[in-house]
Amino acid sequence: MTVMIERPTISSTEPHSFEAMLDDLDRLDVLDGYKAEVIRGSIVMSPWSKGYYLDVMELVCDQLRPHLPEEHRISDGPFLYVFPGCKRAYGPDIHAAHRSVRQTTSNRLDGEALSFVAELTSSATRDDDLADKVETYGKAGVPVYLILDMQEEKATVLWAPTAEGYTNRLSKPFGEKLDIPAPFDCTLDTTGFQAPAATEE
Repeated sequence: MTVMIERPTISSTEPHSFEAMLDDLDRLDVLDGYKAEVIRGSIVMSPWSKGYYLDVMELVCDQLRPHLPEEHRISDGPFLYVFPGCKRAYGPDIHAAHRSVRQTTSNRLDGEALSFVAELTSSATRDDDLADKVETYGKAGVPVYLILDMQEEKATVLWAPTAEGYTNRLSKPFGEKLDIPAPFDCTLDTTGFQAPAATEE
């Protein structure tokens, strides 16, 4: 196995089944400050987010929580959702699903049970958040995918998933309000999602 420095990816010269890759992920000693996912047939490690991302994640959760479908829960944090049909396994920044999804001793949660997912882009993950994950979440039938493009300071919501991906999308710059469709049917205020002014350490 090899590890790439710029965007660490662990891959093998021999083909691995998706289950074998998940087993490798379980055994992987992830570097401090990184999280690991399975993307396009490779185990990819990317750096943890900047501090202010946590505030943005909490703002999203706080606003959506009153509008969750019955018995659904929303969380931020690194939990692994698997998509066997697409051979992907992601640790989304924000995720919502029926509470029954959590009633397991496995660390592999059902990606198709998600009702909402949000990703906050970074320079290391942006391409995957804008392309690979759009396709995977759409094909898996995740009703709502929110992309918070932290580099462009823009929020994009995708909905109406099909076998080809999402059919609808709407974007607004940070600071404006964005309608979040069913099953939430609410408005997300993106005020305060921008990066804070640089400070001296």
